[in-house]
Amino acid sequence: MVQSNTNDSTCRRSGVNFVILGLMSLGGCVLMGLLGAVKYLYPEALSNFEFHQLRPIHVSLAVSWIFLAAIGGIYHYLPNYRNLTLTWPKSMHIHFWIFVVTGLAILGAYLMGNFGGREYWAYPPALSIPIFATWIMFGINICLTMKKEKEPWPVYYWMWMTGIIFFFITFSEAHLYLIPFFNENIIRETTIQWKSYGALVGSWNMLVYGTAMFVMERISGDKQMAHTNQAFLLYILAFIALMIGWSHHVYAVPSAPWVRMLGYIISMAELAILAKIIWEWRQSLTPNQKHAHLISYRFIFASDIWVFLNLILAILISIPAFNLFSHGTHITVAHAMGTTIGINTMILMGSVFLIVEELCGDRFAGWHRSWANQGFWISNISLVVFLGALMVAGSMEAFIEWEDFYERAEAIVPMLLTFSISGVGLIAGLWMIVVAAISMLMPAANEPEAIQAGAE
Repeated sequence: MVQSNTNDSTCRRSGVNFVILGLMSLGGCVLMGLLGAVKYLYPEALSNFEFHQLRPIHVSLAVSWIFLAAIGGIYHYLPNYRNLTLTWPKSMHIHFWIFVVTGLAILGAYLMGNFGGREYWAYPPALSIPIFATWIMFGINICLTMKKEKEPWPVYYWMWMTGIIFFFITFSEAHLYLIPFFNENIIRETTIQWKSYGALVGSWNMLVYGTAMFVMERISGDKQMAHTNQAFLLYILAFIALMIGWSHHVYAVPSAPWVRMLGYIISMAELAILAKIIWEWRQSLTPNQKHAHLISYRFIFASDIWVFLNLILAILISIPAFNLFSHGTHITVAHAMGTTIGINTMILMGSVFLIVEELCGDRFAGWHRSWANQGFWISNISLVVFLGALMVAGSMEAFIEWEDFYERAEAIVPMLLTFSISGVGLIAGLWMIVVAAISMLMPAANEPEAIQAGAE
């Protein structure tokens, strides 16, 4: 089923390896999230760990999952589906192993209590150097490869290229705190940090949206959907949101009112257009097209439902009066996790299982398919309860007056217990999906020719 070049086995293996590593990161991420919740509720538990260690591990693994799954998909799709020979194929191996070694060094630093960065990048800043290096390699390789395309670029090429370039820019911006001009002024540093992180999310949204457009094109077989005015409108809106979308999330940092308003409108329009594109794509599919890529289709469709739900929440938390009270509460956590799991993870899982379904063919059956299907339902149902508990806890924090912090903390414990229990269900569902995917992709990484022969 996969269209292969003669010497594409190395490309296929490398792309799949990135996806497998991303799935491992996701598995570790949700496990660290559960341990963090236990530690938050019961500080005496897990005596060998502290919450301030578990949280950055959880966040770093979540970010790694998003980038690794997107990178692995891009490495796999260009040579195997777009018939483009990678300009610098050997760099993929270097990229992969530098990422592995750097990731282990970051985890080691966290476990030893060696911090030094900010928010997403809480590790010692020296460990950002290899990340810079690999991103330059990845960017050069992919952009020069896409340049070989003789036909007009589909929208996902533009999204991938923009995401790559702006990750490098925003990642650089996130390290400006190392310069005295910025770190000697708390307002200046806070503003730059919030702006860079908002734009960073915009850069990985570009990679994820591009991946979604590719997966939808592949399932439907409609190559024109990635060339429509609506597809490029999504790209333009996502690009503007990347630049200024951060401004409407936090009203505590200085920015012009018109920038906040524009950021708010663009961000809402971006989500609305994405939801519309997925909905129309779903309606255009025949029963045979859905069945041929059933698991991948379900994840993309689920992401559309979560786009609608997160759009409603995003509108609420962007209202200044609401944001003033809700920011920093569990409502913000619900929005962040709803976006990361409900939208980004569902889209990327759609990409993962597109690779599984096409690369493995009829071998994707039995318990592998059953676990992937059951994990899909368990994780999505658990996520509803999970986010609902966070929303209720956040509302209690934001809109009820308490005598002191301890009274408030005690009042929200039932919601946090519900959050933790549903988190176990979420972890179980995601782990079932991860195990099913890895068990199919491992042979594809080690023996791609044999799997390809079986699929065809």
